[in-house]
Amino acid sequence: MQHHARSIRPFIGAKDYQISRQFYLDFGFKETILSENLSYFSTDNMGFYLQDAYIPEWIDNTMVFMEVADLDRFWDDLVSLKLTTKYKNIRIKPIHDLDWGRECFVHDPSGVLWHIGAFYR
Repeated sequence: MQHHARSIRPFIGAKDYQISRQFYLDFGFKETILSENLSYFSTDNMGFYLQDAYIPEWIDNTMVFMEVADLDRFWDDLVSLKLTTKYKNIRIKPIHDLDWGRECFVHDPSGVLWHIGAFYR
């Protein structure tokens, strides 16, 4: 089977939709408002839907992996945003090395865990 897919766009929930919208704008994504309770956030040629929906079991188990070209630069830019002082419940964890590559972590205002990484080539 050949998919010929053009994108995969996960849905992410938000405990406080307005705070999460602002967080993702500050985090460097572009927002396209689709309805009163749904936006598409994108960077380059990829993105995700943020919806005004909070189901703790879902949010607590949501993880997103984003591969970046230069993880060290991403980390420096991330730290300079000072998101942990601007938003409650934001956590970031520094870069660490793994068997497959390197990654750092960002927890959004609702608790969604972002893995930001670069693969060893």
